Amino acid sequence: MMVSGRVHSTESFGSVDGPGVRFVIFLQGCRLRCRYCHNPDTWSMEGGELRGAEELLDSAERYRGYWGSEGGITVSGGEPLLQIDFLLDLFRNARLRGIHTCIDTAGQPFTRETDFFPKFSELCRLTDLFIVDVKHIDPQRHLVLTGRGNENILDMLRYLSDIGRPVWIRHVLVPGLTDDDEALRRTGEFIATLRNVQRVEVLPYHSFGAYKWEKMGLRYSLTDTLPPTKERVENAKRLLGCRE
Repeated sequence: MMVSGRVHSTESFGSVDGPGVRFVIFLQGCRLRCRYCHNPDTWSMEGGELRGAEELLDSAERYRGYWGSEGGITVSGGEPLLQIDFLLDLFRNARLRGIHTCIDTAGQPFTRETDFFPKFSELCRLTDLFIVDVKHIDPQRHLVLTGRGNENILDMLRYLSDIGRPVWIRHVLVPGLTDDDEALRRTGEFIATLRNVQRVEVLPYHSFGAYKWEKMGLRYSLTDTLPPTKERVENAKRLLGCRE
């Protein structure tokens, strides 16, 4: 049975969303409220356009000639794991077409309880790469930063390590929020315990999405926050053990 997904938008030539050139599908809906989010318009679960897997894959394959040996599709958001039934349908069909699959997730919906876990386990079998955004290693500071704790997110990373699914880890470096040395050192130590991490990246904070907050009538709390200096970015890369 076909499962429709709520799709916010697509990008035909994604170059930073996994290996090679990617067709990126941004799904609607997210429970996190990250203070630096540049896509607050993806938060609502009611927005977006209902689209089916076959239609999206037909659109993606129009650009297959540009993918080379590494490219494929990446599903981002919002938070794609909130639409796990749709992801399963999409990736089953992508597997039949021989398309490389990637999920860009913050991991917030992960749980080993309810019927989510067997679905997630099946999704792992169909997913070639996970890109996981580690926002903060400390549970309380993660709560302040995003509105939610991080215990289940770290548990998801441990599970992906246990089953050997390839992972890229990203960390958004926000001055005053996610850039202190002790937290970065702890994050690097946690990453070092995982056996499946292929790449670690630092993404310098920017305020390019602030106008969306204003447009939606939301208060953007980081108006006076500047991007991190080159020195702080290099420091974070060193403490996190970056592999790019």
